[in-house]
Amino acid sequence: MPVLQRGWSCGLTLSAGKSLNGKGNILALLPVFVGLKAVQSSLVGLARWLLALGPLGVFSISLLDSAFVPLPGGPDAAVIALSAVKHEFMPVYALAATLGSALGSVLLYLLARRGGIRALRGVRPETRERVEGLLGRYDMMAIMLPGVLPPPFPFKVFILSAGVFKLKMPRFISAILIGRAARFLIEGILAIEFGDEALALLKQQGIKVLIAVGCVLLMWIGLKYYRQRTRVAPALAVDEASQPGE
Repeated sequence: MPVLQRGWSCGLTLSAGKSLNGKGNILALLPVFVGLKAVQSSLVGLARWLLALGPLGVFSISLLDSAFVPLPGGPDAAVIALSAVKHEFMPVYALAATLGSALGSVLLYLLARRGGIRALRGVRPETRERVEGLLGRYDMMAIMLPGVLPPPFPFKVFILSAGVFKLKMPRFISAILIGRAARFLIEGILAIEFGDEALALLKQQGIKVLIAVGCVLLMWIGLKYYRQRTRVAPALAVDEASQPGE
């Protein structure tokens, strides 16, 4: 599908006079380009084959993309491509992508939790410290909101950090499910409205989408917290009143 083609990008930056010094070097790089082209073709072929499986394929693409092998376009392209054709199945595609992403993220989380700080050795120290601070301050929200952002946002850094810094598993899973479900449902709705162009639109307006969804999530969490407080406060008052004075 065209959206898968647009979802894949691969290239090398070659600096004249630095990386290349004549035809010999150009010829030496030819096997690299041939190899990259072969890998690209294989991944696109795998993504198309999985996409033909419908919801099961979307689940598989999302699982691979989250934990192991990023495929061209990823689950975003899959949800949009299928939802644009079969509108009535959009919630099913979004659910399949959410579950696949959650499972893949949990596997990555467990590996990072076991590996410790070594799992973040490829991350710059300042980035690692910033993400650690966000997790310590915002807990679930530090996973939930980045989970809504479209690619190329480096979400895996947050998943690895959650494992390394031992964010509680139930809270991690809840954050992944809420964030990813919001993301894929938004993509499905955009696919119904705009077709295959929804992926490009999402990339262009990703920050605005995050702000909108973030406001909704904050309102939901604030309302839930307020209701919980209003339920607990009367119970505490009753307990204090029932205690005999000293």
